[in-house]
Amino acid sequence: MCKPPGESWGKSGRGVIDIIMEKTGLIFFPAFDWAISPTHPEREERLLYTRDQIFEEGVMDLPQIQEFAPRLATMHDIARTHFCVPRVQSQVTEAHLIAAGSTLQLGDSIINKEIKNGFAMVRPPGHHAMRVVHGNRGFCSINNEAILVEYLRRRHGIKKVAIVDSDAHHGDGTQDIFYHDPDVLVISFHQDGRTIFPGTGFTHELGGPGAYARSLNVPLPPGSTDEIFMHVVENLVLPVVKDFQPDFIINSAGQDNHYTDPLGSMRFTARSYADFTKKLQPDLAVLEGGYAIETALPYINLAIILALADVDYSCVMEPDYWPGRFKESADRVNLVHKMVDQLLETWEKKDRIDREKIFGTGVHLQRKKFIYYDTDYIEEEQLEKVRVCPDCPGYVSIESRGERGYREPVNVFAVSIPFQACNSCQGKAYDIYEEAKKNKKCNYVYMQDKSTDTCISFDKKKGQEWITEG
Repeated sequence: MCKPPGESWGKSGRGVIDIIMEKTGLIFFPAFDWAISPTHPEREERLLYTRDQIFEEGVMDLPQIQEFAPRLATMHDIARTHFCVPRVQSQVTEAHLIAAGSTLQLGDSIINKEIKNGFAMVRPPGHHAMRVVHGNRGFCSINNEAILVEYLRRRHGIKKVAIVDSDAHHGDGTQDIFYHDPDVLVISFHQDGRTIFPGTGFTHELGGPGAYARSLNVPLPPGSTDEIFMHVVENLVLPVVKDFQPDFIINSAGQDNHYTDPLGSMRFTARSYADFTKKLQPDLAVLEGGYAIETALPYINLAIILALADVDYSCVMEPDYWPGRFKESADRVNLVHKMVDQLLETWEKKDRIDREKIFGTGVHLQRKKFIYYDTDYIEEEQLEKVRVCPDCPGYVSIESRGERGYREPVNVFAVSIPFQACNSCQGKAYDIYEEAKKNKKCNYVYMQDKSTDTCISFDKKKGQEWITEG
């Protein structure tokens, strides 16, 4: 995995000025004071082995690399994205605020052209955290990438963002938050949900009526190798992202598709992660899953860093891997090729579909969701409604009921006004928020007005309302 004898890490074909000007920013935050349990797979060693490895290899001495100190996200940054029950302070620790804040720090530096791209190697992870947060699920409490997206739109005027999730587990939280947002493309390729948590991420999950095909899922059969990985990237991810023309690209850089990961059943290698990063050219990579602490994470993280920095990564290889070790089956190849072709066709025809045939008719369209919090053992039932509006994506309202064992269930009502909201949707959304405050069944009522960057929460028992503004 180390440099060839007598050589240094180099950047082929680029001048000294380019090396100085085009840096890759890194933030490490292992969160020593946050753990689900001392022996849980999601623990600080996930980053400590990586940090030791890249220091040993001298990567931090490269002129192309710049390390940043993390910063804290604000409570309002979280409330702009999530409805935390009962309040943001109830669901997050300082470690969560630092992990989310690290993405904001790098995001600012990229937009301000201090660096060309970055990698937030932080924990806790976030891509399973949905819009409503009753607790921790899939090791996630708040969604670092989603918080960044809303921050970039509000603070920097970024409009279109693409998020490509390469974790073995479907990024169901990210999909949930942007399911009705036409300006955020979410692509997730992952191990088939019938064989792994969270049991979602199938090809029919394509986004709401105003954002059809902005959610694309590629459920891969267990045992899939680099060959399938690269086919999905080259024949679906890259052409769709190019056609979408995002202003900012984020990679939810989960690494549990690696062949040694204890929680996944895939066979990707560190080299393929580097090739993927090189091809996608994300503005920011954000660490998600990956639990092979010694046999995968140091190699994959190093490979991603070198690919982002445009440094040769051909020497990065796991000690127990050799080219040709894993053979791809014809059945898997045929299955994935067909799936990719169908999804690409769906994307190409997205603007010519019969929306009423797919979603039905009516001013408000609704769907029921049953969500399990595997970490905190909470069962949530949701009724989500989106207003079909000709002038904007429409506001979203959510009735949510969370149950934890024999405790009293918690009922909440939440309204989210989109960033691109029209005056009509904004007015109607505030009307139903006020009506919900009078509903005796609701313990908590929330308003998220992204068009004005205003967040409101109401505690029925206390009769108290809190307002935060950006």
